[in-house]
Amino acid sequence: MTFPGGLRALNHRDFRVFWTGQLVSLVGTWMQSVAQSWLVLQLSDSALKLGLIGTFQFAPVLLFSVVAGALADRLPKRRLILATQTALCLQALALTALVWTGHVRYWHVAVLALLLGCANVIDMPTRQAFVVEMVGRGDLVNAVALNSAAFNGARIVGPAVAGLLIARFGLAPAFLLNGLSFLVVLGALLLVRADGAPRPRAGTTMGEEVLEGLRYALGTPRIALMLSLVLVVSLFVFNFTVFVPLLTRSVLRLGAEGFGFLMAALGVGAVTGALALATLGSRQTPLRAIFVAGGLSCVALLALSATALFHEAVLLLFLTGFYSIVFIASCNTTLQLTTPDELRGRVMSLHTLMFGGVFPLGAFMTGALAEAFGVPTALRVAGGGGLVGMAAIALWWRARRASAFSRT
Repeated sequence: MTFPGGLRALNHRDFRVFWTGQLVSLVGTWMQSVAQSWLVLQLSDSALKLGLIGTFQFAPVLLFSVVAGALADRLPKRRLILATQTALCLQALALTALVWTGHVRYWHVAVLALLLGCANVIDMPTRQAFVVEMVGRGDLVNAVALNSAAFNGARIVGPAVAGLLIARFGLAPAFLLNGLSFLVVLGALLLVRADGAPRPRAGTTMGEEVLEGLRYALGTPRIALMLSLVLVVSLFVFNFTVFVPLLTRSVLRLGAEGFGFLMAALGVGAVTGALALATLGSRQTPLRAIFVAGGLSCVALLALSATALFHEAVLLLFLTGFYSIVFIASCNTTLQLTTPDELRGRVMSLHTLMFGGVFPLGAFMTGALAEAFGVPTALRVAGGGGLVGMAAIALWWRARRASAFSRT
């Protein structure tokens, strides 16, 4: 069977198997994300404590991303992903047992969120760098877009199913199904033939390789630009697991089912954006379009701060999902296509640092502002801060280009 142009990365057998396993696992991951947020609010009824869970979950990404990228460039990527996915499976099953027996406490969730972050800090850059090993550079844009579609398709199904499960059967089944979903992705990884073997190295130490990656990223203008944009938009926009449950409970006055459907609206928008990106073929997204997509995701948050109606929130979350995924997937493919193979793990670890590592700061900021001044104020600060940050980067890029042009 030959897949059409918009799905052509699936013509690669290894990627097709890997992508299918990831899709099943990601549905479980989003179910756990919803259940975990709801569990924290049940245990603490605190916006600040909800934000702190995000801080614990992403703190390892902030601290260890660059080292994890060097590790991904040194070891066979498929085996490394097998190890991290096994750890994530065990984490979900431990949370299931605590909830099911009624022994769960806030500190349990915090510790398990920290362990989840320790596995993810290695898993995220390794998985991203492994994609090109399965599809080649020619189909990389399409593969990244399809991965984004899978991630956000799961965001549609996972929260909706989790909301219904929580409302009818409690929290434990959502955690259990996530743990079981990892068995599917582990089976898929065992069927993948590509091993993602590391490129030959010149006998350098881990520290030297980390410094080499940093020098390359900071010394390559387009790489530095993409990482700066990802940093700003991730800090202000991608705090969905904090501001959506707060919006649901504090502004819209809805329960678990409403929360699930609002998260699903975010996912529908993101899938639509990812599929639109998949139609670009092997072309990179123009730089102007990346700026526009990032800016519009910030504008959508500003509009969301002014609404108290469910149908308006659904529409605005759809737009937030659409523009934010076009932005982040475009930055991802630009980074991967610009970076040489032997440095890809390290550069993608910097992408992970900018994307996930700043989440503890963003989650804490959003939770603290929401608790002190209300959810609408937190959303206004997020949207406005993102726009100011992007404007500053645009001015720097324009000044740099003008300087380079004057030297020629």
